[in-house]
Amino acid sequence: MKMRFYFMIGALIAVLFASCKKDNYDAPEADFNGRIVYKGEPINVQYGQVNFELWQAGFGNYSALNVNVSQEGTYSAKLFNGDYKLVFSPNQGPFLWKKNAAGKQDTIVVNINGSKTMDIEVMPYYMIRGATLSAAAGKVNAFCKLEKIITNADGRDIENVSLYINKTQFVDGSNNIATQQISGAAIADLNNLNMSVTIPGITPTQNYVFARIGVKIAGVDDLIFTPVSKISF
Repeated sequence: MKMRFYFMIGALIAVLFASCKKDNYDAPEADFNGRIVYKGEPINVQYGQVNFELWQAGFGNYSALNVNVSQEGTYSAKLFNGDYKLVFSPNQGPFLWKKNAAGKQDTIVVNINGSKTMDIEVMPYYMIRGATLSAAAGKVNAFCKLEKIITNADGRDIENVSLYINKTQFVDGSNNIATQQISGAAIADLNNLNMSVTIPGITPTQNYVFARIGVKIAGVDDLIFTPVSKISF
């Protein structure tokens, strides 16, 4: 009985020691940040919808750290020093990620040794060019051109183009107070898209809205957007 008691006490001490040792690990201190870009131009997306994965061996279970991309196309993460494998999962973002010889999503190795800033180059299906947004007569008016970047067999058609407005800086299909949409079939000229949306009543009253244009590509969940613009009226 006494031996069993000592065994239980020893086991409890071992568990407590292991727990303390685990709790005493240093927190990650290296900042890893940058932008998702195409030829140096940020890819604007919907808030909370696009992320990439970082994989690092040697810390228990081999699992991914998901890093979210902001609506401005920026990202930020706290990491331990070491080597990581970076990859976008299939169907993440309004762009293609490079593939390896086997046709699978490829990885790039990222070495973290102190804080690191790095832009991540991707291949978007389309880019929005020359966008202008302004207010007049109780409406927000928008103009833009669309450039088709992927023109080979991986290219896709446009499903629709939308103008969104909202009373906060988060502006997309889920966060808006008004929108106007043009179907892809109705687009006659990619170099001449015009949209207009009436500004509804806002409570409490404010004399500005936030607006941006989003392009939905056929068969792709995530839209590509213009930067958010503050429009006074």
